[in-house]
Amino acid sequence: GTFTPTADSPPAKMVNVPKERKTFCKGKKCKKHTVHKVTQYKAGKASSFAQGKRRYDEKQTGFGGQTKPVFHKKAKTTKKVTIRLECKECKSKKQLVLKRCKHFELGEKKKGGGPSY
Repeated sequence: GTFTPTADSPPAKMVNVPKERKTFCKGKKCKKHTVHKVTQYKAGKASSFAQGKRRYDEKQTGFGGQTKPVFHKKAKTTKKVTIRLECKECKSKKQLVLKRCKHFELGEKKKGGGPSY
């Protein structure tokens, strides 16, 4: 289907996040605001030994075609961005979900500054 932005979904803009930010660390040592290193979260490779995958593979064997629903009605054009924050002092990590955006980048300088004389 085609995506049409409605009143309740504002147009997704480009998001630029600094490479480090000062935020609260709940690590045992810190428990205060410290500088955190920011990276974009990426899902790990799916394990073929996870319980769900084993169950699915077992169900798929033999006759009877596809046994579980395959999702086709995709409506979203963006994904929510998750950033991973690592405390520079105690190396404790936490994750933070940002809003939806079409384009996400970490600490890049803005293209085209002010007027050039």
